[in-house]
Amino acid sequence: MDCSPILQAYFDAGYGREWPQSACSPDFLARRLQRPEGGKRLAVVLDTDTFNEVDDQYALAYLLKNPQRFDLKAILAAPFQNIKAETPALGMERSYQEILRVLKLVGQEEKAGLVYRGAERFLRSETAPEDTPAARRLVELALAQPEGDPLYVVGIAAATNLASAVLLEPAICQKIVVVWLGGHSRDWPNCKGFNLLQDIAAARVLFGTGLPLVQCPANGVTNTLAVTGPELEYWLRGKNPLCDYLCDVTEKEAAIYHQEGCWSRIIWDVAPVAWLMEGDFAQSRLVTSVQPSYSGYYEVGSLRHLMGYIYSIDRDRVFTELFRVLSR
Repeated sequence: MDCSPILQAYFDAGYGREWPQSACSPDFLARRLQRPEGGKRLAVVLDTDTFNEVDDQYALAYLLKNPQRFDLKAILAAPFQNIKAETPALGMERSYQEILRVLKLVGQEEKAGLVYRGAERFLRSETAPEDTPAARRLVELALAQPEGDPLYVVGIAAATNLASAVLLEPAICQKIVVVWLGGHSRDWPNCKGFNLLQDIAAARVLFGTGLPLVQCPANGVTNTLAVTGPELEYWLRGKNPLCDYLCDVTEKEAAIYHQEGCWSRIIWDVAPVAWLMEGDFAQSRLVTSVQPSYSGYYEVGSLRHLMGYIYSIDRDRVFTELFRVLSR
């Protein structure tokens, strides 16, 4: 991605004059927001509500089984609340236990020390962090990163843990790139995606701070990543215990949400990982940031800094690569 014309137009339009106190400069953001290419191994932290839906397990397993590309530094259990968890605290704890289950299925139980419990509630305000082991560990890892070598934070849950880390130590904005699945496409009528609505205050911290943020929208972009039962049976069934587990849980998820006949399930949370995978699996561009409102709509024109925006995902290539790695 050639940033020069985009940056010139950006400055010509008068942007970049007023920045939040912890924000990064436009040229810094333009460099950091480019998709990492080449064979470089990436330092990664995953923030996940793993028990919420089956898509988290696919993303986590792919990161674990691809050490050539990903140096997984930590796995943070995120809160969620729905029919699977009556409270955010219960959602976080069940996610923590599900992470450990996936580690066992992958045969990497020794990595249990990388797993940290996150927030037990969503943010009370945009300035009040939840001080948790997960947030503190993210701060430690970010500050320890060498200059010029960012820590990629893959967020596939409500942004509570991530926003808390930024609020606890704003200096990490210079050390991280957050690739977050949340909200919907800018062409969608609203931004009421599950991860965003769970903790709007946290999402507003991510979008409003001026840190290097790459948004992976749900509807309008990521919903292309739908997989069917016959595909799972053909590509994954019988390959290993992890694959059998994913097939079983995906089928159960379809039943929970009353999908019958010719059903498919969207494996949402693989999308941010796809952007980091080696190859052109997902495309992004630089855009001017928008702020999600508490009513569930983007406040267009409310912010003036750059962010990354994933606008296209190659569904077939992503699943071909995902199934290849998971089944080996």
